Amino acid sequence: MSATLERPVSGPRGRTAVRIGPVSTVLRWRQVLVPLVALVVLLLVSAVSIGRGDFPIGVTDVVRTLLGLDEGPQEFIVRQLRAPRVVVGLLVGLALGIAGALFQTFARNPLASPDTLGITVGASVGAVAAIVLSGTSSAGAVLGGFGVPIAALIGGLVTGLLLFVLAWRAGLDGYRLVLVGIALWSVGSALVDWLLTNAQIYDAAAAYVWVTGSLNARTWDQAVPLALALAVLLPLALATGRALSVLQFGDDTARGLGLRLPIAQTAVVLLAVALTAAAVSAAGPITFVALVVPQVAVRLTGGSRPPLLASGLLGAVLVVGADLVTRTVLPEALPVGILTAVIGAPYLLWLLVRGRRRSTL
Repeated sequence: MSATLERPVSGPRGRTAVRIGPVSTVLRWRQVLVPLVALVVLLLVSAVSIGRGDFPIGVTDVVRTLLGLDEGPQEFIVRQLRAPRVVVGLLVGLALGIAGALFQTFARNPLASPDTLGITVGASVGAVAAIVLSGTSSAGAVLGGFGVPIAALIGGLVTGLLLFVLAWRAGLDGYRLVLVGIALWSVGSALVDWLLTNAQIYDAAAAYVWVTGSLNARTWDQAVPLALALAVLLPLALATGRALSVLQFGDDTARGLGLRLPIAQTAVVLLAVALTAAAVSAAGPITFVALVVPQVAVRLTGGSRPPLLASGLLGAVLVVGADLVTRTVLPEALPVGILTAVIGAPYLLWLLVRGRRRSTL
């Protein structure tokens, strides 16, 4: 009985074939290095963000405090006031980045994201209804009793369910999913505008701040539930990697390779919806993160589809970094969603122009 040696096998440039016993795989170094670099940058940006404020704290002191090595007067500032905000931003960016990669791979369309498919605006409807109608109607009182985060979560999940039901026709088609999502986005935007128009001035102001997407005043009350949700959803999302690798080639190819198409499609869409709803319930609709980040990740890694882990880590870097810029660089502190929209809107226009040029060639 012969034993199989564990050794790398030379392959194309940038790739290494690795075989361990009966299992073999191809290791693409860019797909390994990009997440590692993104993780290092994320940790550095997070430490800098925690240290910035009216009471500046050095990065070294921040790290020592988080590790429990320094219990000085800055412990309360670091652990109770600033760390929750950064943790929520990190987790929100992680969830949105992975959700965007799931949607774009399934739909085989770089324009597919929770923003364009109506999931984020559906969560906004739930949150704004809880803020505006809590004292004026029985339905609003029920939503208000749940609280704004739970109302947003319900709104996002209900919109995701409508998206799934309306787009289903003997299976899910990416093109039909995008069209139905755009329609739901239009309806949800109209509902948000109607609610804000009929709200009291102080309720409208509070709702408007929420719908822009903000990490202001976030505490462990938002961070802990979001972390628990992602502890369940992220492993499930990463486990869809093989199905996503097959789905990117089309439905017929996926069936030919033995993939149970309806089950795989349903799992991918539901996971993306759940990740988006959880993120929006914690920090509001921070737009364009799920649209931009997966396409940046696929270009950095050189793969054929948006990588999940790299997309999530780059999404976390974008949200935490944007929040740091809004607090320290801009003359006035702004909600982080405004800066991500400023970054993402030109990218969306570029995608549309690029697609039009290709169609005319």
